[in-house]
Amino acid sequence: MTAVVPESVDTGGDFDELARRVDEAVTALAELDPTSRAVAEEVKAAVEAVHRAGLVTIVRRLREDPATRAVLYELVDEPVVHLLLSIHGIVRPDPVTHANRVLAAVRPQLHSHGGDVTLVRVDDGTAYVRLEGACNGCSMSSVTLRNMVEGALIEGVPSIAAVEVLPNEPTPTLIPVESLMTGRVERDPSADGWARVGPAAEVADGVLTRAQLNTVQGAVDVIIVSIDHRLAAYRNECAHQGLPLDNAILDVDAGTLTCPWHGFSYDATSGECLSAPGAQLEQLPLRVDRGDLWVRVQT
Repeated sequence: MTAVVPESVDTGGDFDELARRVDEAVTALAELDPTSRAVAEEVKAAVEAVHRAGLVTIVRRLREDPATRAVLYELVDEPVVHLLLSIHGIVRPDPVTHANRVLAAVRPQLHSHGGDVTLVRVDDGTAYVRLEGACNGCSMSSVTLRNMVEGALIEGVPSIAAVEVLPNEPTPTLIPVESLMTGRVERDPSADGWARVGPAAEVADGVLTRAQLNTVQGAVDVIIVSIDHRLAAYRNECAHQGLPLDNAILDVDAGTLTCPWHGFSYDATSGECLSAPGAQLEQLPLRVDRGDLWVRVQT
């Protein structure tokens, strides 16, 4: 097969266009005969090695000079630059993002045993998690699942040296609508920062719902995300520039929430920013009392 070589190479173009060109090139590469493909792969590896060497030099020089260090940090926050540096292993995801990726790999096995895990935070090399379902018990199977989570985090995230399991006292921030139970509030819930959203049954699935809640601190704007009848609540602020997210694009199939202002994309169920790892939407706890949905906006 004869490879098609473009007459000119355009170094510009937006990210989507560049990604399309890469996808087309990879597809064409797979169609080459074994000998030609091996040569092409070697050329690709050599070019990537040159690019990495150049990027490492640029990053090192910018980091060493105090006058340019701030510029480097601004560039790293740009999604395309961050992606490029990540591809070449020059920057690594922050511990929380890295740990969530590791847990995502073991979560299907936990689910198959009726369990789950939530990463709460990472402090000084210790990951704090909450275990649910079959993971949170004293049986041999629960111990095995707990050891699985601990082993995955310590082995998969170099910056994590220990794992601590927190008690399941707080109400989870993500709950299945179909499993909501009617409970009794022993005292005024607003005293603990809880604000009523409205009937839980009226929160439509597959859409983004905005709510303005009245609290002792004043009105607070929140958004409620419902995917497959599982709810998550966030402050109505993009982690990028604090702009409102109530007109964001909710992709139910992909499970993403995309800011309408600058295109920052988030995991709709966790709030993790997929465009700029390390950024995070402020997720708020949820609870249901006698059929009403409540969100805690004061901690």
